[in-house]
Amino acid sequence: MDTHPETPPVVVTDTLKSAIRIVALDECARARGVRLNQTLSDARALVPDLDCHPADGARTRALVLKIAGWCERYTPLVALDTAAEAVCDHGLFMDVTGCAHLLGGEAALIADLEARLIAQGFHVRLCLADTPGAAWAMARYGCERIIAEGAHGEALLPLSLSGLRLPSAMVASLGRVGLKTIGCIAGLPRAPLAARFGARLMQRLDQALGREAEAISPIMPVADLSTERRFAEPLTHQDEISHVIAALASGILEPLERRGLGLRHCRLKLFRVDGHVSELNVQTARPLREAKMISRLFEQRIAGLHDDLDAGFGFDLLRLDMVHADPFQGAQAEMMAHHAGEAGHEALVDRLGARLGLDRVQRFVLVDTHIPERSFGRQSVARTGGRTASTRSATLAAHSEDGVPDGVITRPLILFDRPELMQTIAEVPDGPPLRFRWRGVSYEVARSEGPERIACEWWRDGRGARSRDYFRVEDRQGYRFWLFRHGLYGRETNDPAWYMHGLFA
Repeated sequence: MDTHPETPPVVVTDTLKSAIRIVALDECARARGVRLNQTLSDARALVPDLDCHPADGARTRALVLKIAGWCERYTPLVALDTAAEAVCDHGLFMDVTGCAHLLGGEAALIADLEARLIAQGFHVRLCLADTPGAAWAMARYGCERIIAEGAHGEALLPLSLSGLRLPSAMVASLGRVGLKTIGCIAGLPRAPLAARFGARLMQRLDQALGREAEAISPIMPVADLSTERRFAEPLTHQDEISHVIAALASGILEPLERRGLGLRHCRLKLFRVDGHVSELNVQTARPLREAKMISRLFEQRIAGLHDDLDAGFGFDLLRLDMVHADPFQGAQAEMMAHHAGEAGHEALVDRLGARLGLDRVQRFVLVDTHIPERSFGRQSVARTGGRTASTRSATLAAHSEDGVPDGVITRPLILFDRPELMQTIAEVPDGPPLRFRWRGVSYEVARSEGPERIACEWWRDGRGARSRDYFRVEDRQGYRFWLFRHGLYGRETNDPAWYMHGLFA
């Protein structure tokens, strides 16, 4: 980090070996004699005005993850360095294969990356090499910024064995027998070294020298399709951003069309010139291939944010990633008439999903149960795949399986969330109700139909659950009700209760 003459030296401390020690320090502290792993008491004896901060692993990791997200402006393959032992010793791996030419070559990429990070207040050490192990060793223990292709073997020989990402105890053990640099072990017989110090030593050596492949694990999964645009003059206005989103969507839809796919979930990343990265996700209720519609959905997504999209000094890079796509089924257009009912419904779902989140846009679906109040539920349109099947048709089809003719309504249009207890006079043991009192009003039954017996779901409600006998009844004024007797008389209970469950039109 940058220091100023008027500010005291800054160090980060942590408890190591039962003592508070220095685990990170700035250049000002280093210039005044403070060193790593020194105890805090010794450091304060040298520099009384030392500004000390305890190490916070969680906040440091969060900062590193934020930097990693920003580094995706150079490549989507960004991984965390997990080999460091110290709390404050963090690093990143970036696979820039095939990306350097976008910035004018490897030297230009390294220079741009370093300049931007220094401008944000970070002190960095960078190295570009053929292998992750070689880049790690040179960045920490060497001085070269770019190792020429195929030259990493010779470049690593003078470096300390700590550059092989070995545990400090193993490095100390190797040092006691006179092996202090990578060159000391590069030409020695492998079997005795592996037998004494373990196979890990030879694996790290082979990885650094390129004899054994080493893959990095990106923090974010790499999108199958991605398109981006860089700008010499940063974008600040919403209209400009929307225009660029439409252009990016056009570029990603062409390969989707060749694959017979439609966009279902896409992610937009906006890289601000000061290092801040904004990420917006849009999901659709159906596979989509319209660039203007995708741009409008992102406009709705921005409008649904609690705060406006802060452009700051502007965005100099926009990237659109395809996260998920589904097979696209084209529809034949009408020649004489235009029927946009279903398309309009799906477009509405897309707009609401972009503004509120697609998981919050739900529709009613049928549930596999024969208990009436449990026969439907709500499900996100993201899980139902945007299907718009008619609930009424599906319901009638389900009831027609019981031998009821199609079009005959056997369920009330108004179904109560919970059946309501009522008082009834009925024939014993299983006769229909003759009169009943519900919500303080008495009704006399003129006609009735039933019973329709629905057994309990003992696997859900337990063995003590009771069956239901449903009746469709009509009173003398023509009102129609759907009510049931809870419990079989003499078999499940001697005093069955009656409940009102719904009303017909």
